[in-house]
Amino acid sequence: MKTVIIGAGAMGSLFGGLLSLSGKEVWLVDVWEEHVDAIRSNGLAIEEKGKAETVSINATSGVTSVGKADLILYFVKTYHTEKAINDSLVLQKEDTLFLTLQNGLGNEEMICKQVDRKKVILGVTGQGATLLGPGQIRHAGWGKTYVGELDGKITDRTDQIARMLNNAGIETEVSSRIHDLVWEKLFVNVGINALAALLGLKNGQLLDYPETLRLLESLVSEAIEVAKRKGIQVQGNPMDRVKVVIEATRENRCSMGQDLDRKRRTEIDAINGAVVREAERLGISVPYNRMITDLIKVIEKTF
Repeated sequence: MKTVIIGAGAMGSLFGGLLSLSGKEVWLVDVWEEHVDAIRSNGLAIEEKGKAETVSINATSGVTSVGKADLILYFVKTYHTEKAINDSLVLQKEDTLFLTLQNGLGNEEMICKQVDRKKVILGVTGQGATLLGPGQIRHAGWGKTYVGELDGKITDRTDQIARMLNNAGIETEVSSRIHDLVWEKLFVNVGINALAALLGLKNGQLLDYPETLRLLESLVSEAIEVAKRKGIQVQGNPMDRVKVVIEATRENRCSMGQDLDRKRRTEIDAINGAVVREAERLGISVPYNRMITDLIKVIEKTF
């Protein structure tokens, strides 16, 4: 299965590198020329548990030289999704599949505006990675990945994708309730990203202080209430799952934190900001998520 990954940041590079190591044909596509050049010249360096391995992998800043793809996997920031979809349509053939493993809400809708819904697959991942520099990443968190059809059916093609990812060492399951899982992943991002980004902390440090623990619990509780009001099936104890993910990715600097560190626009609108928008539609108040969204937006305006 020829896989083209659109967005070769930390997570896109991680998935691409692991798939390439397993023997799959993979292309990384990213607009960051220095990163692409480093990968093409020296390979992709993946640091994991103190050890580094260099992976040979195809990389380009434009999709026109890639040819057709069996699977297009999106890891771009949510605010780049629309353009990324449009640019990648040249890769499409009759049976090409489009899979998003992006953060937040709204990516599915943007993809389906330009692509036949029957070709779109939704996913979430608990993996964590940090971009160290051009051509260098750190695998900093291990969590399960889920993929699923938009209609909830279990199909041969989702099974094939899951097998491919599992063979690359990316623990993956097919789910019939992928939209619920997108919200469960949103709970994690709502609790971690903006809070850790603002405070300059690694994920695990959020559990080390009573103040940050109270804040993340308030942020997540608001998101859970919104999800329930929308009819999302919230199973088990989401707060416990958030804390498990934080512990599993303890050494990871979250993606929003990496964005602020580099003075780049964040995905706040698709995470805490999405909770605010959904809450407004439902007529309920989410003061913690509104506050932290506003704080991130003010910081962005200073860049």
